[in-house]
Amino acid sequence: MEKRQFATGDVVRMKKKHPCGSDRWQVLRTGADFRLQCEGCGRQMMMPRSAVEKNIREIVKNA
Repeated sequence: MEKRQFATGDVVRMKKKHPCGSDRWQVLRTGADFRLQCEGCGRQMMMPRSAVEKNIREIVKNA
């Protein structure tokens, strides 16, 4: 499996939708943990890198 490159400011589409209905997230921080912000409601959350890499469908917009 190829290793994806993420940068702060990227917008990614996840496999599962957030409860607000949006499946797009903006990457605010990268590293061992990612900080993501929902494009629909603005909620922020932290996720481990392994979970983010597993649950991303595509990078919608590069920073």
